[in-house]
Amino acid sequence: MKSPSVLLLLSVLAIAAISRGADQPDNTAAILTPAPAATPRINGPSVFGVRPGSPFLYTIPATGERPMQFAVEHLPAGLALDAASGRITGALAQAGTFEVTLQARNARGTAQKKFRIVVGDSIALTPAMGWNSWNCWADAVDQEKVLRSARALVSSGLVNHGWTYVNIDDTWQGQRTGKDGALQSNAKFPDMKALCGDIHALGLKAGIYSTPWVTSYASFAGGSAESADGAWSKDVSGGEKGHHHGKFSFTSADANQWAAWGFDYLKYDWFPNDVPHTAEMSAALRASGRDIVFSLSNAAPFEHAADWARLANSWRTTGDIWDRWGTDGEFWHFGISEIGFSQERWATTAGPGHWNDPDMLVVGHVGWGPSLHATKLTADEQYTHISLWCLLSAPLLIGCDLERLDAFTLNLLSNDEVLALDQDALGRQAVRVLTSGPVDVYVKELEDGGKAVGFFNRDSVPQTLGFNKLSQLGFETKVHVRDLWRQQDLPDVTDTRKESLKLTIPAHGVVLYKIAPAS
Repeated sequence: MKSPSVLLLLSVLAIAAISRGADQPDNTAAILTPAPAATPRINGPSVFGVRPGSPFLYTIPATGERPMQFAVEHLPAGLALDAASGRITGALAQAGTFEVTLQARNARGTAQKKFRIVVGDSIALTPAMGWNSWNCWADAVDQEKVLRSARALVSSGLVNHGWTYVNIDDTWQGQRTGKDGALQSNAKFPDMKALCGDIHALGLKAGIYSTPWVTSYASFAGGSAESADGAWSKDVSGGEKGHHHGKFSFTSADANQWAAWGFDYLKYDWFPNDVPHTAEMSAALRASGRDIVFSLSNAAPFEHAADWARLANSWRTTGDIWDRWGTDGEFWHFGISEIGFSQERWATTAGPGHWNDPDMLVVGHVGWGPSLHATKLTADEQYTHISLWCLLSAPLLIGCDLERLDAFTLNLLSNDEVLALDQDALGRQAVRVLTSGPVDVYVKELEDGGKAVGFFNRDSVPQTLGFNKLSQLGFETKVHVRDLWRQQDLPDVTDTRKESLKLTIPAHGVVLYKIAPAS
């Protein structure tokens, strides 16, 4: 008789085989991570930030057999838990730090996790995890597609691994007929408030898009205008002729409208990002009365890194990512290796509340909707993509069609030990500590005193090596080594000055370990 975890994996494989398109390679043989156990496991970050008085929503991410009951020890007054769903809601009026214990119980057992609620000026104490509509639907996006994607985030089980945000990108914009000239949605989004309510009812959060320009990249109304009434038309203000800052700004009106609708995240998109317009929107979001994660796009100038960290929660450090390893020679088309291995100069800027953003995840079925294709990354390149982004403490935004998740992609996005690197409360971005031929070694310090170590092979052929530099990573005594993708313990290293780790790294692939003192 097969165990529940094996049966769960088989059912996922069967469903994914049906949903996999003709162009989707069958990567099931490349799956490394075992299915979640039937016993409860509480995933996600160990810290959550909220501002005093702001609406609070946190869904405890937990895997394991359902039904499951949740509890929270020492939950502060002002917050309430739905024991069946694990959703914590309410508001906290006063600043402070609350140490609580999250608990989950099912017929198979119990789990608990220490959790810190920090009420203060900072939000986004760990990088955002969620989905964005652009690489899936582009200008074909509408309210029903976004809601279907939110439902798929839940039905796929990704919500149980900490995936939270459901973000609308460009093309939702209508005309300025709201209060104080606030921009309203177009016919594709007939009821934004209802959409946000539906997303919140699933235990998720909602995101929206804007630009301080007159016209967005997709030729829809932006956050400023040339006339006081905010009049906009595609004929007069559309296209590249609208890619400038208008005489009249509607920043406060728009921020207040997003808060009233119930949005939790803003992607603010123009080039080059500048400090005055960033500061203006930052202040407007803070004054809206709602916690709205503020994400800048695209390619923020490095010379203003300290300003982005002061004013925003994340900022794009690059041009647009494409689903390839290297460049294709096209302007503004960057592969994952060009982007991922060029982030070191930003490392000291990353930390709780402010994150470097190397752009979205290009796994699964992607494109610019509704015509999609299977990612052009190999299975090993996808492991490199997710490993490196987690080591970099990057926002993790899925760009694929969530209703077409194949077994490999779902497995790739649901390894809780790998995702824990991204969500680590210390918030340290990994740095490259050495290079050996085509192999780069990245190290990320973790809150519990351990270190995540990624061995990346940038060559097109596998590499085999013996790594004997553990003492140079700060380990002087016996250490414990764990393969994070396979979730397997390896033999302890008893002498870090003499013993080697024997590694075989696939072409364009990665070996990802967590190393900690054995005690």
